Amino acid sequence: MGAVASAALLFPLLGAVPPATAETPEAVAGGAGALQRQFAAAAARHEVPESVLLAVAYLQSRWDTHGGAPSVTGGYGPLHLTDAVTALAEAPHHAHGTEDARGDGSRSRRTATAAARALPKAADLPARLRTLDRAAALSGISAEELRTSTAANIEGGAALLAAAQRTSGRPASADPADWFGAVARYSGADDVATARTYAADVYDVIRGGESRTTDSGQVVRLPADPDIAPATEQVESLGLRTADRGQTECPRTVACEWIPAPYEEFGDGDYGNHDKAQRPASQSIDYIVVHDTEATWDVTLKLVQDPTYVSWQYSLRSSDGHIAQHLPLKDVGWHAGNWFVNAKSVGLEHEGFLAAPDSWYTEAMYRASARLVRHLARRYGIPLDRQHILGHDNVPGTLASTIAGMHTDPGPYWDWAHYFRLLGSPFTPTAGPDAAVVTIRPDYPVHRPVYTGCTAAGQACAPHGSGAVRLHTAPDDASPLVRDIGLRPGGQDSTTGVNDTGARASTGQQYAVAERRGEWTAIWYLGQKAWFHNPKARPTAVNARGWVLTPKAGVAEVPVYGRAYPEASAYPAGVPVQAVSPLPYRLLAGQRYVVGDRTPGEYYFAPVFDTTGHRVVRGQEEYYEIQFGHRVAFVRAADVRVSRA
Repeated sequence: MGAVASAALLFPLLGAVPPATAETPEAVAGGAGALQRQFAAAAARHEVPESVLLAVAYLQSRWDTHGGAPSVTGGYGPLHLTDAVTALAEAPHHAHGTEDARGDGSRSRRTATAAARALPKAADLPARLRTLDRAAALSGISAEELRTSTAANIEGGAALLAAAQRTSGRPASADPADWFGAVARYSGADDVATARTYAADVYDVIRGGESRTTDSGQVVRLPADPDIAPATEQVESLGLRTADRGQTECPRTVACEWIPAPYEEFGDGDYGNHDKAQRPASQSIDYIVVHDTEATWDVTLKLVQDPTYVSWQYSLRSSDGHIAQHLPLKDVGWHAGNWFVNAKSVGLEHEGFLAAPDSWYTEAMYRASARLVRHLARRYGIPLDRQHILGHDNVPGTLASTIAGMHTDPGPYWDWAHYFRLLGSPFTPTAGPDAAVVTIRPDYPVHRPVYTGCTAAGQACAPHGSGAVRLHTAPDDASPLVRDIGLRPGGQDSTTGVNDTGARASTGQQYAVAERRGEWTAIWYLGQKAWFHNPKARPTAVNARGWVLTPKAGVAEVPVYGRAYPEASAYPAGVPVQAVSPLPYRLLAGQRYVVGDRTPGEYYFAPVFDTTGHRVVRGQEEYYEIQFGHRVAFVRAADVRVSRA
């Protein structure tokens, strides 16, 4: 959960998701090729070109059924028919995480206003979150069937596309090029740029073609049509608004809007909701942090415009990939719960309001997010790897006391492998079978570890693809999960809870190999040896090269930190010395951890509204970022030696 965390704390962790015993999707029951035939039949019945229907569905869901689970904005099935009214009635927000989004004790904690915390009423939801009802009216199929039947869902989507073509005053042409305006309208976007970008993405899918095996085991193919030239001018006649790009710093490949977060003083030195800075001249931007909002788009915008709350740089909308920028990139948002990371990062909030942590994200949002991240990475020289592209759940606590309250979004169901393919930096093997480093990379659609707590504590979540592996104390499934003494100082075992990151390694994260035994691989993790199942027939990691560190000769253990702050002597008069407090973990002699950046100790002093006294304190002490557990951490360079693995 992102910076809107406090708004979610009022609600229990419950969700409207199918039980773990949900029936097999209808497409599987129909045998091989059933899903492809369903697309063909619906397209013919509603006189929609089959390639258009397939491409729209791909941009929404990549043709997956997700076992009947809704998306993060209440969208069901391959065509992402939205039924947010039902979702809001049955699924309150997440309740995990109690972090201070700013992550610096020099400022008081922020909470949202009562108006911002309120759940939206069904009547106030935009049409883009209620497309299932319209599909039911057009197709004559019940809402329940549209949610639960794959064939019905595709039929409803085809009916919506056909209606969009009629509304545009155009005939049901057999030529896919004549449907650009209808596709743009299907997106639900209310501005020209977003509608055009969405439709252009759909036609890019048609040009390049696609073929994949879905999460229901169905092979679906869309042949490439490289010469298609859609009538892009149709968007101009849809009567949509022109969004204000204003001061946005977005690539031209995304639809971006300027909706600024306020920098406002309240008196007695109190202010919100971000800090002015001069990045990258003052401090380098080294990280991009991926969040989900746990709020609808409208509530998300209301929160970031609340001067008494917190902020982040960008919000991304689920249904169509629309982006809003709230802060100039030179300024510091309050979003990650760790001031060192905030001062050196850009925060991306992805729309999602369902409590169900096994809800899924649309392809439109994945693609828009990847384009934005590629742009930011090029601009600031940020490596496209998991030491720099972090989930909020990878940001470390600042002190021992803050570890338990850190957030766990975007969670084990965010598809990091797909995201990095879109970034153009897929996770591939770079070393042989006896490599000293591994990159976690299970096969997302078929890798389905059991998680609990999506709908009720201890209850199994619906089966769902996952990019995370579970870590045990010994090479067998029956052994206990490894312990995280930061999360559980009493020494209790980690759990299978969907928000428990204590024994979890995620796709793209790299770890030093401690041992290999049969189908199991051990890695160094949180100061201990942690085993995960890694069979040759279905590997959950790939071998890699990399740099690793270990304690210097003669050093028995090395302290681990959640932030890389300068030594006390680096602070000038008038700037309070920030404690360099270790976390309750130790990196022991003989253990190795994969290295990220080497960075000088830095602290951005910005406790008041007047920026005159703001300054960056930079010390002589240097740190290495390491992949220590599920979250990254920092160790002093003087305590360790680095070598090529």
